[in-house]
Amino acid sequence: MTSFQHLQQPLSQLLHELEEQVDFQPNQLFVVGCSTSEVAGAKIGTAGALEIAEVLYEEFNRFAKKHNLYLVFQGCEHINRALTLEYEAAVKYSLEPVTVIPAKHAGGSMSAYAYTQLDNPVVVEHVRAHAGIDIGQTMIGMHLKEVAVPIRTSIRQIGDAVVTVAKTRPKLIGGERAIYIKE
Repeated sequence: MTSFQHLQQPLSQLLHELEEQVDFQPNQLFVVGCSTSEVAGAKIGTAGALEIAEVLYEEFNRFAKKHNLYLVFQGCEHINRALTLEYEAAVKYSLEPVTVIPAKHAGGSMSAYAYTQLDNPVVVEHVRAHAGIDIGQTMIGMHLKEVAVPIRTSIRQIGDAVVTVAKTRPKLIGGERAIYIKE
């Protein structure tokens, strides 16, 4: 057991609270932005830890399998926040792969670790995910569908990193005569 196993419980609790508030559909995209540096109490991008990524990945993987979701891991700014996911998901969502392999110091530990764990990983530049989690203020908003809706949970931090979770909903369009709920 690593010294980072204590991170699983709060992440598990957060994901449990999230699933109570979100009606996930099969094959949706769930984006994960995670600074393992921030989790460890350091400044983002300065102390990446594959050991932390491994512990968190296990919990994300359980969650994704339970809800039949595609996990999408945001890389760091050194690869322009490109995203690692299964090739199957890239095909399903017509996402164009790019040529880069995330590494601890160019892509980030979470994305690099995920690349080694996925069955058939590819990296893409953009996604429009249905929901996501941001651990350590990695700015996942650029990878969420419009309109992002923050979800509140009792877990505000994983390790020392601030955590934000969000789902998305379709845009509400129309004017005062528009109807949004089927009667």
